[in-house]
Amino acid sequence: MRKKRIIIHSNFCKVFTGFGKHKKNLLTYLYQTGKYDIIELSNGFTWDAELLKFVPWKSYGTLPDDQEILREIANDERRKAVAAYGSEMIDYAIQELKPDIYLGIEDIWAFNGFVDKEWWNKIHCIIHTTLDSLPLLQDAVKIAPKINHYFVWASFAEKAMHKLGHKNVKTIRGTLQTSSFYRFSDQERSALRKKFKLSDEYIIGFVFRNQLRKSVPNLLDGFKLFQTNNPQSKAKLLLHTYWNEGWDILKLLKEKEIDEKNILTTYVCRNCNSYNVRSFSGHVMHCDSCRTQNSCETANVKVGVSEEQLNEIYNLMDVYCHPFTSGGQEIPVQEAKLTELITLVTNYSCGEDSCTDESGGLPLEWAEYREPGTQFIKASTLPNSIYSQLQYVYNLPLEKKKEIGAKARKYIIDYYSVEVVGKFFEDLFDSLPYIDYEFKNKKTQCNPFFEPDSNLSDKDWIESLYTNILGKIDTAGVEHWINRLKTDLKRSDILTYFRKTAIQTNQKTFLDDMLESLNKSSNKKKIAYIQPDGAEEIIISTSIISSIKKAYPDHDIYYFTKSEYFDLINSHPDIVQVLNYFDKMNDVLFFEGRGSNTKYFDMVFAPYLSIRNNYYRNAQDNLQYNVYESN
Repeated sequence: MRKKRIIIHSNFCKVFTGFGKHKKNLLTYLYQTGKYDIIELSNGFTWDAELLKFVPWKSYGTLPDDQEILREIANDERRKAVAAYGSEMIDYAIQELKPDIYLGIEDIWAFNGFVDKEWWNKIHCIIHTTLDSLPLLQDAVKIAPKINHYFVWASFAEKAMHKLGHKNVKTIRGTLQTSSFYRFSDQERSALRKKFKLSDEYIIGFVFRNQLRKSVPNLLDGFKLFQTNNPQSKAKLLLHTYWNEGWDILKLLKEKEIDEKNILTTYVCRNCNSYNVRSFSGHVMHCDSCRTQNSCETANVKVGVSEEQLNEIYNLMDVYCHPFTSGGQEIPVQEAKLTELITLVTNYSCGEDSCTDESGGLPLEWAEYREPGTQFIKASTLPNSIYSQLQYVYNLPLEKKKEIGAKARKYIIDYYSVEVVGKFFEDLFDSLPYIDYEFKNKKTQCNPFFEPDSNLSDKDWIESLYTNILGKIDTAGVEHWINRLKTDLKRSDILTYFRKTAIQTNQKTFLDDMLESLNKSSNKKKIAYIQPDGAEEIIISTSIISSIKKAYPDHDIYYFTKSEYFDLINSHPDIVQVLNYFDKMNDVLFFEGRGSNTKYFDMVFAPYLSIRNNYYRNAQDNLQYNVYESN
């Protein structure tokens, strides 16, 4: 029996994000079972991106390889936003890869259009997402009935969903490789501090991506209070983050009159991958290890530390403090717990799971504010609470600190370890039956000639475009176009866009049908000859076709041109079929098969492209041309 085929779709497993780390852990666990045919889909990369090939499982991107299509996406803000989450290639991926199980690990809005796809729930569809604020995002609530396996990373989201009647939502944590994070011995910690010219300073740590939802100003205020009241502690604040995005930390330090020397950060060398912990002294620095000029920058998602190095950074700390407005899980909190640090966490959103006695954490109090626009409840962590909890931990006896730290590590192993979470998904996958793939995606015929009623309200008018031109419903799209009408577009602009999209969709559908038909045609070898237009060129090509047939008598020849030229070539005895030309044929390797793509033709002749490409494909041809010109 074949292995169950599983698509896992999220950030690429090698990027330094929470989703990327979780995906890598889960992929590794499942791959090591040897039970599944695993395929990784990665957002932000093209389908056949070279970087994706250096993993032990099959891996593809969710953006098209075609540069022309990529340019179209870049020039369309709406399309670009959804393409970032895989909308361009997800149907193709399901059709070509034929998974039994689809596991999507992303922000919930990534799946808005997915749940209405023909294949959704025809295969086993699982969502593992983060929800971070109350009231819950309406998109997350609306699609809940359409998701049979709906998992969230934090229990507060499960509780909120259950209150709304969606009992199918369960909490499954994001994974951690627990063996990667552990507490050093006192001797090792002392040696590590010495390496970075540190000794008995009291180091308060915060590992975070520098986003505005991370409460950096609040932390600085709380740190200053602690520093002022405990001068003997020689307190330092270690901010492991990227200083060139988000909060202007340097400006905040000046405003709050905090000495920059008391703020540590991590520099990483993009040349030798070494790191250094020291006071901030600019966005780029020379590397002390490899001596490369300007090769170091503060840690970020592109230039970051390894898990081994990150474990060392946690081991420099005496306490970990994580104030934030809201979050889906905040993986650094769990990493810190694994190194047996006492963690101070804002008692809201996913923080509720990490500041309990059982978790070895302490709660930080907060004041409510509402996010403009969305009206989501957000937490502003109180600096006095940060200070008082820092003071509490500072005064704790050493044995009590060790007891709480050990409890924190056990909690993470019991609930967040890849062994526990991975086993959950393994058991779930094993319980789901194979898919026979007898179903077929419905291909919607778009109607670019529909005339909308100009008397309708903006909302109804746009909904009529979706229903009658594109043959679908897109709630998020309707909201997008309503906003565009209020800002920069007229109805005529939007109608033109919809009609153009309808024409392109119909062409793609026709092309897909044509290619499917070609794939099912005779088993004979095939040659494609492409000449989009030009009456003279097409007439000349008739003699070339004859030469090709003489050289390859066992091949069927298909001729591609625009429909208005069909009569010039239709009657040629050596041509099996004359078919419509499409722009995608400008990439001749598309027809011949690139990477894992289907191979439709053994050779492609495209003389119109360039002299270099003229009549020469795949180094397979042995053609001698007999082209005659009349006097």
